[in-house]
Amino acid sequence: MLLFTSRSAGREREKMTATEPLRLVRAEQLDRLASEAFDIVIVGGGVTGAYAALDASLRGYRVALLEKSDFASGTSSKSSKMVHGGLRYIEQGNLGLVRHSLLERQRLRRNARHLVQRLPFLFPVLEKDGVFDKRLAKAFESLLWTYDLAGGWREGILHQKLSKAEVLSHCPTFKEDNLKGGFLYFDARVDDARLTLTLARTAAFHGAAVANHAKVAEVTRSEQGKVDGVIVHADGREIRVRAGVVVMATGVWLRDWSGRRKGETAPLQIRPAKGVHVAIPWLKIRNDCTVTIPVPGRSRRATITRWGNVSYLGTTDEDYTGDLDDVCCTRQELDFLLEGARSALKTDLCAEDVVGSIAGCRPLVGPPGGKTLEMKRNHEIHVAQDGLVTIVGGKLTTSRHMAEQTIDAAQKVIGERRRCSTRSAYLLGAAGYDAQAIVASGGLGAHLGERYGSEARFVSDLLQADARLVKPIVEGLPYTEAEVLYAVRHELACSVDDVLSRRMRARLMARDASARAAARVGEILQSELGLGAEAIANQVRDYIASVEHEKSVLMGDTE
Repeated sequence: MLLFTSRSAGREREKMTATEPLRLVRAEQLDRLASEAFDIVIVGGGVTGAYAALDASLRGYRVALLEKSDFASGTSSKSSKMVHGGLRYIEQGNLGLVRHSLLERQRLRRNARHLVQRLPFLFPVLEKDGVFDKRLAKAFESLLWTYDLAGGWREGILHQKLSKAEVLSHCPTFKEDNLKGGFLYFDARVDDARLTLTLARTAAFHGAAVANHAKVAEVTRSEQGKVDGVIVHADGREIRVRAGVVVMATGVWLRDWSGRRKGETAPLQIRPAKGVHVAIPWLKIRNDCTVTIPVPGRSRRATITRWGNVSYLGTTDEDYTGDLDDVCCTRQELDFLLEGARSALKTDLCAEDVVGSIAGCRPLVGPPGGKTLEMKRNHEIHVAQDGLVTIVGGKLTTSRHMAEQTIDAAQKVIGERRRCSTRSAYLLGAAGYDAQAIVASGGLGAHLGERYGSEARFVSDLLQADARLVKPIVEGLPYTEAEVLYAVRHELACSVDDVLSRRMRARLMARDASARAAARVGEILQSELGLGAEAIANQVRDYIASVEHEKSVLMGDTE
């Protein structure tokens, strides 16, 4: 008879699993900024800044994360939502970046398993006028083998060669003329805004002070000329935040303000590259994976990816010199993407089919000249003589490693040396979550699981306490009123836009319906935060106006 000893609970799972949801009260976070002295202050609440805050808090530092708008309100909510090595970087000869990205991809697949899922990529092979034709198919397969061997194998499945019928089974609307077959390889996808938010919340779970809608107006320096903190404007208050070191992780906004003294030249040259995506009803495409399509007359490939009941089409890659706080998809960019889709698909797409759009800028590092598409996506870290640390560049997939190197640099400024532990650190909601088991049967449980992981129980607690909260907040989307309530109580949502654009992705997936939901979201915000009727009315009005502006630029009514 075999005897088995009793197993104890996994320490990491146990540490990251609570019986009560993390409650983040904005006033308390701002009071901490005013009263505490921090080792590290991080400016910028995108994915890089949020991961840096988590890294530093896990090392035991006193950390503050500050964002002028909302977490992920910039580039980190407007990406292609792909966690990938970047097949085209092999074509550029940057195999090292691909190998490292694929390693980081698998770390995210483990540490944020409720948010990062496998994503198949389909490359059709055409007789002519394709991304590549049949003559180049063998060479492309060699490229895929290189990708798999560089780290794609960690996904547990290698690329596949497909027949014509198999290609059509994945995308029935693909034009059959000239179609010879295809290739399928595997990467991953993520809701970029929720990943960034979860990083910030996990940093708070480990002790960091985190505040959105807290604009850093100035980086302060001591009498000796060394950086010693920042001045923050939030909720009508001016707060002096003390710090041993300040990290600038503001991405493309470094173009306009680097935190350096007046008159000093910024050490890094930022070149924003604009990318756009548009969302169209999934029934127009019916793809079950990311389909790569050729764009006539262009070397750039476009992709169509399914997300819920929409497919989003992108992306562009062009220099951008305009207002970084007002980046929209233009009619010219929309027509370019629709032209590519119509050339590859037997479906009649027009501008009126678009239900949402996003536009953002990648923070490329380098001087003007040449195509942005051909620039490397490496990141750079700079430490100034006064101790100001700057991180910029890179990509979402490598954000954990970028954060590790950033905190390595920051701790040298304050004379410390502590080891990074984010390689195996679960994010909130990931520990103990079994994606296959939760998502397989669908329904509300699957919807909540994909968004909150093992913390979904806290949302369902709200539903059990008040069954009326199961009502959908946005027509045609699965988000419930309970999720609005949870966003306000536990996810630092302060505005209608915070909720509809990032805590939920309603603005991208159903732009017009989200505008109609704004008033009800405002009512819940007013009830929970005690805001005045006029303040809420302004929020609702601002959200609707912002949606109309986005739509007007998209349709070509204004530029």
